[in-house]
Amino acid sequence: MIAQKDQRWRVAAVCLVLAAITFAVFVQTASFTFVDCDDNAYVYENAKVAGGLSLKGLAWVFTHMDCFLYHPLTMLSLMADYQLHGLHAGGYHLTNVLLHTASAILLFLILRQMTGALWRSAFVAAVFAIHPLRVESVAWVAERKDVLSTFFFMLTLGAYVRYVRKPDSLARYLMVAAAFVLALLSKPTVVTLPFVLLLLDYWPLNRFERPRKLSGLVLEKIPLLALAAGACALTVLAARKEVTAYADISMLSRISNALVAYAVYLRQMIWPGGLAAFYPRPEKGCQVWTMALSFLLLALITGGVLAFRRKYGWLLTGWFWYLGMLTPMIGIVKAGAFAHADRMTYLPQIGIYVALTWLAAEWGAKWRVSQVALGGLMAVVLAVLVVCAWIQTGYWKDGETLWIHTLACTSGNNVAHNNLGIAFDQEGSLDEAIVHYREALKINPNYLDAYNNLGNDLCKTGRVDEAITQYKKALQIKPSVAAVRYDLGIALRQKGRVDEAITQYQEAVQINPAFVEARNNLGNALLETGKLDEAISHLQKALQINPGYAPAHNNLGNALLQKGNMPEAIAHFQQVMQLKPADPWAKNNLAWILATCPEASLRNGNKAVELARQANELTGGERPIILQTLAAAFAEAGGFSEAVETAQHALRLAEAQSKPTLAGQLQSELKLYQAGSPFHSPEQMEIKK
Repeated sequence: MIAQKDQRWRVAAVCLVLAAITFAVFVQTASFTFVDCDDNAYVYENAKVAGGLSLKGLAWVFTHMDCFLYHPLTMLSLMADYQLHGLHAGGYHLTNVLLHTASAILLFLILRQMTGALWRSAFVAAVFAIHPLRVESVAWVAERKDVLSTFFFMLTLGAYVRYVRKPDSLARYLMVAAAFVLALLSKPTVVTLPFVLLLLDYWPLNRFERPRKLSGLVLEKIPLLALAAGACALTVLAARKEVTAYADISMLSRISNALVAYAVYLRQMIWPGGLAAFYPRPEKGCQVWTMALSFLLLALITGGVLAFRRKYGWLLTGWFWYLGMLTPMIGIVKAGAFAHADRMTYLPQIGIYVALTWLAAEWGAKWRVSQVALGGLMAVVLAVLVVCAWIQTGYWKDGETLWIHTLACTSGNNVAHNNLGIAFDQEGSLDEAIVHYREALKINPNYLDAYNNLGNDLCKTGRVDEAITQYKKALQIKPSVAAVRYDLGIALRQKGRVDEAITQYQEAVQINPAFVEARNNLGNALLETGKLDEAISHLQKALQINPGYAPAHNNLGNALLQKGNMPEAIAHFQQVMQLKPADPWAKNNLAWILATCPEASLRNGNKAVELARQANELTGGERPIILQTLAAAFAEAGGFSEAVETAQHALRLAEAQSKPTLAGQLQSELKLYQAGSPFHSPEQMEIKK
């Protein structure tokens, strides 16, 4: 009884230590920002996530595929984070840390339950928790799918161990299947779990007791394999566009890269130096000698494992856990632009940790190494890993730090240059961003994203003609890219080529009918050319897709204003002010209606003055079109002296800024104010925003 109580205290102490060392490494992420790589698609530019938790959002995540994957539980978890933290990145990071910590503790408890080995299980779990290769999965918000699916993976293992004790229990089997489904709905790469369960049957569960037992164990996994097959089908469907992007990578190149990646992950496990967020594929593929050495290494290890499988069952389980779990992510079925990635080792390397830990313990016992010496060695290894992982985690604090470090660790990395350019762009350092986009294009002249990003920053710096050239180069690589069409439309409109801009926006919405921003800009451009009905149609469609998109409410309000539908226009401007209280243009537009509307029942001079003053303050007091509204508001409220003074100031600014049409309007309105009359007109001015 005393021994059992002592054992429980040891187990509790190990769990506390695992939590402590994991937080020691990763709690710093609570002060980190989002990074400019996938975090935008998953969180801060994802309208569905920004909607928070709702019944509509719940229905959407289970009926749609997002970010080239079907992973509804991952998206739901991000929605929950948004509900709690808004766009404060630290909250999302902390959720990742908590999930990772829970998985490490579960791994320890499950290993101990299966093997009865307390300290070996504790060491495996600790290495899993704090190895520097874990950093990418934990410190990157977009990799929520890794930590969430692993948590459910661990629950599946725990449920399976419970089922094995009573294999005739349907309820226990259904618990295994349910936990597996949750893991698949978080990230489908856990499809190899049935294979892992079969390995655990071999060791340490020792269910391979009779020669005929294997067929029964395989049949037992058939329902789980069916679930895995369904997840594979959904993954292929969701990722078809992404796969197409790298379809030109030959199968021979994929296989050779996979062999090298298996070996690289082993090297990184032993020597986790120079870890980076992106490792580019070699331009000419893997060298033959590198591939040959990798194949030889894998073959020798596999041969040794098979030779000693009966004596050391944990070698077979651990090694084939590693090989098998990496299979969906090794790049044979789905080839990406990267050669390998730290996050791919998240679950697979647990098998290697088990094999090496048990091997070290067996050798220690054989050579009669003292428990104190082994414990000291374990402590040193863990201390080194804690320091290395803490340093590696620090590189993820923001995009600039991350990609500068990546460039220091790799060469020929066009993706890192492009992403560093994005980080500089977000800081407002446009010249530095342009330099890195150009560097990315030197490395890869067919890099579509870099052309588009370069075009965007050239636009921001006023070099619109150069920007248009970059967009056209991007479209020469691939014409059917909605984002490039959209950005080209913006540039053309800046040059006054509105009809050409409309064509680009139309192409964008044809490629992606749910492209809200493109529909909004198309509606606004049609409004500018006087095609009111078409404009209203596109703006209404934009709001059907995203009812909370403030620019579309503002532009639809303008269109309805020109159409003469004052009550609906007012409703849309009020909606903008609810969504974006600091938006000056909605305030200005609403103030204009309240000041100048021909329908007396809709006018409110005092409210118009309040809104126009706010709009004027928000825009710095130098926008003549807003001062025009303020003057009209003063006149409607009976403040004609203020109206005259404000209109004269607006007129001077309009003339100085070469806006003759506006200057002419102001001169006419000024005469009314000087005569003590407000301005009421059915012709409404157009506000662009």
